[in-house]
Amino acid sequence: MVHWLRTSKSASFILLVLRVWLGWQWFIDGLGKVTGPKAFDASGYLHGVIAHPVAGPTGKVLYAPYNAFIQHIALPGSGFFSFLVKWGELLVGLGLLLGTLTTAAVFFALLMNFMYLFAGTVSSNPLYVFIGGLILFAGFNAGKWGGDYWVIPWIRQTVRGWFHSPKKGAEVDS
Repeated sequence: MVHWLRTSKSASFILLVLRVWLGWQWFIDGLGKVTGPKAFDASGYLHGVIAHPVAGPTGKVLYAPYNAFIQHIALPGSGFFSFLVKWGELLVGLGLLLGTLTTAAVFFALLMNFMYLFAGTVSSNPLYVFIGGLILFAGFNAGKWGGDYWVIPWIRQTVRGWFHSPKKGAEVDS
């Protein structure tokens, strides 16, 4: 299935539809946070995560390191994390909508989805993780019908020049 996702033209069209849908969801959520009438503040959510951690059947907290991170790092830096969330959602959505740096965009989308899941927010996150996983497995094929068609070859050519020195005796452009 991964081979099909990575190489098939029909898969690239299906991925286009999934990518645009997922990108729209992230973009709209981020846009509401960036342009909303009230400044977005994640501190209330972070307080809720600390007050109601995810617990197993025995009542033991399942993600104690994550909860410690929220309590000791994210909550004191809630202004910074509010900034990361609202702009992260908006930029992930934009990347997926335009099909530009698709793999990076979906990676960060999945990272945010898992952070929400560790916090106990199920909501639409499992669906987003499933679709995001398909897009991530597809790699370049997911953004072939988008900006990646031009951007990825340019990046590959540019980066190749950084790591390959000219052969001995070859002319060097100045």
